[in-house]
Amino acid sequence: MHNWEEAGRGVGAWTGWGSPWKGPDGALQAPHVSASLVHGPRAHTTVPRTEMPSKPQIMSLWGLVSQMPPEKLQRLYVDFPHHLRHLLGDWLENQPWEFLVGSDAFCCNMASTLLSATVQHLQASARKPGEGSTILQHINTLESIYQRDPLKLVAIFRQILQGEKKAVMEQFRHLPMSFHWKQEELKFNTALQRLRHRVGESRLLREALQQKAEASQVSLHSLIETPANGTGSTEALATLLQETVGELEAAQALVLKRIQIWKRQQQLAGNGAPFDENLTQLQERCESLVDIYFQLQQEVGAAGGELEPKTRATLISRLDEVLQTLVTSSFLVEKQPPQVLKTQTKFQAGVRFLLGPRFLGTPAKFPLVRADMVTEKQARELSSPQGPGAGVESTGEITNNTVPFENMGSGNCCSALFKNLLLKKIKRCERKGTESVTEEKCAVLFSTTFMLGPNKLPIQLQALSLPLVVIVHGNQDNNAKATILWDNAFSEMDRVPFVVAERVPWEKMCETLNLKFMAEVGTNQGLLPEHFLFLAQKIFNDNSLSIEAFQHRSVSWSQFNKEILLGRGFTFWQWFDGVLDLTKRCLKSYWSDRLIIGFISKQYVTNLLLNEPDGTFLLRFSDSEIGGITIAHVIRGQDGSPQIENIQPFSAKDLSIRSLGDRIRDLAQLKNLYPKKPKDEAFRSHYKHEQIGKDGRGYVPATIKMTVERDQPLSTPEPQMPTMVPSYDLRMAPDSMNMQLSPDMVSQVYPPHSHSIPSFQALPREESVNVLPAFQEPRLPMSSNLNQMSLPFDQPHPHRSLLLCQSQEHAISSPEPLLCPDVTMEDSCLSQQVGGFPQGTWVGEDMFPPLLPPTEQDLTKLILEGQAESGRESLGAQPLPQPSPYGQSVISMSHLDLRPNPSW
Repeated sequence: MHNWEEAGRGVGAWTGWGSPWKGPDGALQAPHVSASLVHGPRAHTTVPRTEMPSKPQIMSLWGLVSQMPPEKLQRLYVDFPHHLRHLLGDWLENQPWEFLVGSDAFCCNMASTLLSATVQHLQASARKPGEGSTILQHINTLESIYQRDPLKLVAIFRQILQGEKKAVMEQFRHLPMSFHWKQEELKFNTALQRLRHRVGESRLLREALQQKAEASQVSLHSLIETPANGTGSTEALATLLQETVGELEAAQALVLKRIQIWKRQQQLAGNGAPFDENLTQLQERCESLVDIYFQLQQEVGAAGGELEPKTRATLISRLDEVLQTLVTSSFLVEKQPPQVLKTQTKFQAGVRFLLGPRFLGTPAKFPLVRADMVTEKQARELSSPQGPGAGVESTGEITNNTVPFENMGSGNCCSALFKNLLLKKIKRCERKGTESVTEEKCAVLFSTTFMLGPNKLPIQLQALSLPLVVIVHGNQDNNAKATILWDNAFSEMDRVPFVVAERVPWEKMCETLNLKFMAEVGTNQGLLPEHFLFLAQKIFNDNSLSIEAFQHRSVSWSQFNKEILLGRGFTFWQWFDGVLDLTKRCLKSYWSDRLIIGFISKQYVTNLLLNEPDGTFLLRFSDSEIGGITIAHVIRGQDGSPQIENIQPFSAKDLSIRSLGDRIRDLAQLKNLYPKKPKDEAFRSHYKHEQIGKDGRGYVPATIKMTVERDQPLSTPEPQMPTMVPSYDLRMAPDSMNMQLSPDMVSQVYPPHSHSIPSFQALPREESVNVLPAFQEPRLPMSSNLNQMSLPFDQPHPHRSLLLCQSQEHAISSPEPLLCPDVTMEDSCLSQQVGGFPQGTWVGEDMFPPLLPPTEQDLTKLILEGQAESGRESLGAQPLPQPSPYGQSVISMSHLDLRPNPSW
């Protein structure tokens, strides 16, 4: 350790060296607070802190280090002042300190350059307003200390960075991704600079040897230093060239690894991962290595007389191998074809040759690129060292599958874009065991051949697309996407096509599901730990309530998309994909606003809501239906106890008819979104704007509203007509589908008569009997999807006979039926003896006295007698409504609100 007090004598002394910096009062300062400088007794100048952004968009290593407590870093800054480290900031980690290992000429030159850059950066930072002027003097001291041995400064900075990385890993458990990318770039650039330096040394040594051969009086020792091992100059040149070729191979390995990383990122992008598809940097790296190749090839050729034939042949062979590997590896699929590919559907794809501008130039005719479909077996043969043998036979017929290379982007990009590919048919291969067609993977093989160099050496380029699944029908899309999702997420780089793990850790599956959900929905709000707990319970059929219980478990492909969930008719992925589709199409804004809990079981909902006040509700995805969302809310039973009711789930089709926000607004019993947020405050931005007055065409707006059957108590316990009624104007109850008769309606249904009728005793009110006692509920089983009314209002519905078209206030004034004019009832109702009226009851006008219509009790008695005789024949064949675990909702008269100013 240097004696900084001695070095700094006369310009001030460092205080607190080797310990956390202290302020004037002796208190510990934060890591980014500069030290105090003591100049004479108690005199000091404090360097103010530099504000760091709390959450930078791209976090650097220094950004994390500056957030750590000072006691964790005090040992790192023993050989270098902490406040100077603070002035360097993240500039320090952007220099190649860690890659300058050794004491050769290259490292010494780089160390001197870096020392000068460090001093300049410190001086620029110290001149900023608020910085102490005395710091400039200490920077000059720093320069004078390390000017004689800059490699020591390199070693100190390397040690500081390693300590900072270790401290960050201990506290944050990871390093910033930007730091990794920067280090990788520094490593390659340093290797490239070293290669150029080595090529220059080789040239100097070769020229010196040739000059010595031409003029023996010239001493080689006056030009270069003889190696310490005492070998001759010729052997030194051979060794230097071999080492340089070896460093070229190492640099090529860095480029090849970076290409593999780019391909892997491209594959993960298929699941929604962020991906920088720009290939400019990779192209520049390939081109720089090709330049080094040609320089080395020239040096080996020029040193033919100074090298042994065997050594020269070995060097040429190694160089040719480097070039061939670079050329073949630089042919990439830039635009991948769809990974779920349907036959008879057009698609696009594109390839790019990174070294095309160097080797193809601008020929009169560019080579053609061909696209063919290959099976997994063929892909394995292509990746093997032996190759496919006797060529590759396409397993599918692709049209428009040849296009030429083109120079794009000012001639610096050589690409081929297939714009109108079409897979006409696919030839299936043999599958393994229980493997389905949607588990069979294929790929598109892109291939071309061009002539390299003046000797016209033919070079064949081949590139495989990512694995894809070919389907022939849309109903195969779901399972095909599962195969691709699994392969994209869990495959490894440099694998044998297309081998993938059969079982993966549950934590990796959670990352994949979260990534897919956020990308598919298009939201920044991902899944929460509670959501993963529910998903784990579902896929493992395990009701454990601890997240830790699933952390070390693994999930298999069969559990993901082959095994049917317990008590269901679908797999885990089929259910999850339904949630994805529903949320993407209808619920993106609700999810992004965190209004939907979503992934939560019905049992857990009960635990959450049971102690909440009436009207508290939450939104969850249906556990028993694919692509449904339901509302769970608290109501009070007849005994006053709280009950949790789940409204029948809404599908994407339902929400396209009426949005989720408007449905929630329709239900007055829903008051607060769990835990205590008023529903209008939570969903106001999702309500549809009401139209007041007539529209531009002069029409009064009509509104569809949703109600829940349970929330519609019967107004009177009087008998009810059957659900399916003929086209008589019987005045429908405004809040249900139940039909009741009232005295003021009789004259509209039955005309006055002039003859008396047989007398009937009226039934007492408490003895009133429902018309359909055999039914669980005297209503049509109508779901909460607004009776699936996706048709325009003026069109008949294929599954409903009653389609109300008039408002309640117009029912009495018109004797016409309350049916749309284009809805016929003959087949469904008029052919039956609706209500069970006995034949022959109304037989002659002389039977009825004038102006004496039947009373309501008379009609009730007739209905009941007729029901006993013919009701079983006309209605008994109808299937009974199936009970549903959900509260059902219906459309009522009020749902078609024809008032000029409809009110919620």
